[in-house]
Amino acid sequence: MKRKLIAAVGVVGMMVGVAACGNGGDDKPKADASGGAKEITVWVMDGSAPKAWLEEVNKQFSAKHPGVTVKVEEQKWTGIQEKVTTALSENTPPDVLELGNTQTVGYAVTGGLADLSGDKSKLGADAWSKGMLSSAEVDGKLYAAPWYAANRVVIYDKKAYEKAGITAPKTRDEWVAGLEKLKASDPSAQPIYLPGQSWYILAGFVWDEGGDLAVKDGGKWKGQLSTPQAASAMDFYKKLQSYSTAPKDKDEATPQQSTDIIPKGGVSSWIGLGWEAQGALKALKDAGKEGDFGYFPIPGKTADKPGSVFLGGSNLAVAERSKNKELAKEWLALAAGKEQMTKYAAATEGALLPNQAAANFAAAPGSFAESMAKAALSGKITPVTAGWANVETEPNPIKEFMTKVLKGEDAAKAGADADKEIANRINK
Repeated sequence: MKRKLIAAVGVVGMMVGVAACGNGGDDKPKADASGGAKEITVWVMDGSAPKAWLEEVNKQFSAKHPGVTVKVEEQKWTGIQEKVTTALSENTPPDVLELGNTQTVGYAVTGGLADLSGDKSKLGADAWSKGMLSSAEVDGKLYAAPWYAANRVVIYDKKAYEKAGITAPKTRDEWVAGLEKLKASDPSAQPIYLPGQSWYILAGFVWDEGGDLAVKDGGKWKGQLSTPQAASAMDFYKKLQSYSTAPKDKDEATPQQSTDIIPKGGVSSWIGLGWEAQGALKALKDAGKEGDFGYFPIPGKTADKPGSVFLGGSNLAVAERSKNKELAKEWLALAAGKEQMTKYAAATEGALLPNQAAANFAAAPGSFAESMAKAALSGKITPVTAGWANVETEPNPIKEFMTKVLKGEDAAKAGADADKEIANRINK
């Protein structure tokens, strides 16, 4: 099975590769007032939908609507925001389209997406994950159906943990105590590999403290990195990072931790996504080594709840200018419903989280998928506003804040500088 890196405004996840598929050709016109031949167009991103799954959804849809063709067009993530923006402004946009979960609100507030609030019952919205649903709503109105998500967990070397005499921790205190034992067990190895700018991980710590990256105040957004909650989160991140020799001014992709760092050895644990775990195992095998990983959710402050994690993923929306809105909504209801989401989760072998718990893949005990599902119970997303994409543009002020603090600058001062930049960007 082919795995690909999915990136959507900072969102990453492991997916199943697929070629675009459909049950019709380009020569069939859209529905017109005379009731002629009909076609709906669905845009999905490269690697987002298993071919067999898409074919079954389209077959089920066509059984209900004989004569209606579903044309699936696969898109690339590179340049997709500009392409979607243009398509939604035209008179013949795709009827259904996949959007990154941090992108959706931007298209909604500009009027590009159909309001689905009156269709919640038909779409099965009551069953959807609340953590995923938040990215599809704006001011109490529904503009998309959550589709899938993925989140990070701790990946560890079983042999290193066994040698140190430790097991998977349930709390932050147990986690740090385990890192101390790993350090004593093998001083030549990093107890954890943690780059200084892995800001999605920091976001989880901020949420655990009851804070956020930005909040809306009087109609404007303002950054929250100068708050006591952010300082506490950064203190804990700094503690973890002290057990690592990773650079303080780089993120997990520079160098790529899974394929450039882990295969070299000397790392007892790290935090990553499913595709990264698989990539590391393959890289180890290619190097003539054997990898044996265990997994656990990022620990929370107490054992009753895992630490908060960023849920990256995608939503499915209907274009406001679609000529076939009702048909598009019916296709969306099928694709996002329990039956097809259960099959979707199975087709991706638990690499992704479906939009509802009842559709979760029956993950093997001790697998990455099992830990990811447990961690997702504490899943959240970045602030839901169109301007958030501007914050993530390099140079990312959150990353700069982290590096400053790790290098000794006062967290409140570094946070105040970051908050000014965040406010400037997010309110554009």
